[in-house]
Amino acid sequence: MLVGAAGAGLLAGCSSGAPGSDGGDGASQVERARARVARDSERLVERYDLVIAAHPDLASLLTPLRAEVVRHAKAFGGGKGAGARGASASPSGSPSASPSASASPSSVPADPGAALTELAAAERRLADSRAKALLGVPGELARLMASVAAAGAGHAYVLTEGAK
Repeated sequence: MLVGAAGAGLLAGCSSGAPGSDGGDGASQVERARARVARDSERLVERYDLVIAAHPDLASLLTPLRAEVVRHAKAFGGGKGAGARGASASPSGSPSASPSASASPSSVPADPGAALTELAAAERRLADSRAKALLGVPGELARLMASVAAAGAGHAYVLTEGAK
């Protein structure tokens, strides 16, 4: 997919070493931001899994997008369980409950188009959130967040088109 190739290129370009950590509390702030972004991606993978489970006919559209979201989680240091369908992707000991923790395939709209629209909205919200949050983090992490936010916006577009 075009979005996949662009996202992979952006991720590769953004992972080049650039100064950004000022040490001390700044470093822990960066690590907290990375962990939060990784968790958000892992939760989105869980949502993809629920939609695929509820609508197997959408798997050909959703599987490549889901794989990119898994790569996003890994780029931010996450990925525990994000690669295995059906596994809980939340890191153990996470202080906040995952919004999808109580979700089940029954929480996915029965209409495939509505399920895609809902997934597109989740991608869009996450992309918007990351675009706002990147202003508060240093160099390399900000560039990575911007790239992943752009990829998420691309996913939202693909999902919206798929819902038509």
